[in-house]
Amino acid sequence: MSQRIFSYPIRVADDAIDRLGHVNNCEYLRWMEAAATAHAAQNGWAYADLVGIRRMWVARQHWVEYLKPAFLGEELTMFTWVQSIRHYASLRRYALKRGEDLLLAGATEWVFVDAERFRPARLTEDVVASFLTVPPDDPELQALGIARQIRYSPSATLLG
Repeated sequence: MSQRIFSYPIRVADDAIDRLGHVNNCEYLRWMEAAATAHAAQNGWAYADLVGIRRMWVARQHWVEYLKPAFLGEELTMFTWVQSIRHYASLRRYALKRGEDLLLAGATEWVFVDAERFRPARLTEDVVASFLTVPPDDPELQALGIARQIRYSPSATLLG
């Protein structure tokens, strides 16, 4: 069953904290990837499923906007959704919240790759059909308090 907007719970552990006493910026990227992987698996495309068709997702670009810090022991929720998916790439968006506070907005441009040749591979119809796209002005994003304008420049083919 495909979910448009996926929520991924996070509890901030000791190893996520940096010298400044808050979550290290690298952790946010790790959580983004974990949420994307869990969402793909929930939609029927776990890593093992991709290996079976000799394909994988590879990050081309990441964008992260840090809005507020997170701290040890906090309960957070990473939201992720696919804004667009076409040809051989996908634009995935993220929002990290602590209660009503928006801590992070981010995105990853993922490229679908042939696992043997390490070259972009055209997305198959079944992969595309597994991900329901969510436009930036979607009412559900607005209701969750996570609708934000893009502040970066993904590949033009993903914005059309």
